[in-house]
Amino acid sequence: MYTEIALLVLLYMSLVFILAQIVKDNSIVDIFWGLGFILIAIYSLIQDTEPDLRKYIVTFLVALWGIRLSVHVFLRNRGKGEDFRYRHWRETWKFFILRSYVQIFLLQGVFMYIIAFPVYYINFYSKEPLGFWDTLGLVVFGSGFLIESIADYQLMNFKKDPGNKGKLMRSGLWEISRHPNYFGEALIWWGISFYALNLPYGWTTLISPVVITLLLRFVSGVPMLEKKYAGRPDWEDYKGKTAPFIPYVKFF
Repeated sequence: MYTEIALLVLLYMSLVFILAQIVKDNSIVDIFWGLGFILIAIYSLIQDTEPDLRKYIVTFLVALWGIRLSVHVFLRNRGKGEDFRYRHWRETWKFFILRSYVQIFLLQGVFMYIIAFPVYYINFYSKEPLGFWDTLGLVVFGSGFLIESIADYQLMNFKKDPGNKGKLMRSGLWEISRHPNYFGEALIWWGISFYALNLPYGWTTLISPVVITLLLRFVSGVPMLEKKYAGRPDWEDYKGKTAPFIPYVKFF
C-alpha cells in the first residue's frame, strides 16, 4: 500500500512538472502542493470501504486545508509570473530541466510522501473509536488553520494597498511572529498526526510534523524568504524585535 502511494505521488509530480514546462513556470508547483495531499487522502480512503469516522474527518480536514492553500497561492501569484526563487534557479542552474525535475518536483514529492504519512496511515489502518488524541488533534488543527488563514489574509490585504509597496508587514499576527503562516502550517500537521496516536504504532507518524516544522523553520521557509530582506534597516529592526516562528518565542 505504501508503494502505491509512492507511485501515485511520482505520477502526480511528474504531470505537474510537464505542465510547468509547458507554461514555463516552475512555481506552479506551489499551487499543486495542497492538491497533491487531497489526492493522497482520497486515494487512501477509498482503498478500504469499511466505514470509519476518523478516516472521514481526517480526509475532510486535509481537503479543507489543501483547497484553501491552493486557492490562496493561485490568487496570490496570478498575473505575476514565476516566483522570484524559481526564476533565480531558472537563470542560474545548468541542466535546468533535468535539475528542476529532480530538485524541485521529485524532491517535493518525497516530502509530500513523508508529510502525508499520517493521512494514509489513518486511512489504511484506523479501526479504533475516537478518543482524547482525536479531540486534541482537532483543536490543534483548527488553531493552525485559523492562524495560517488569518495571516495569509492580513498579508494579502497589506500588499493590495499601493501605499505599502516596499514596506514590511508588521501588524496583526505579523507583529508577534515574522512567519505566522508557516507556524500555522506546522500546527496543522501536528494536529493531523495526533489523530493517529490512538492507533497501534501511530506515534511513527509524528515524523510528519517534525519534518514540516524543521523544513519551514530552518530550510525552505524562514531562511529562504528572509534572505531576500537581509541588510535592510527596517528588516533588521523587525528581526530584532519579533519572534521568527512561534509567536513571542525568539529562540525558535
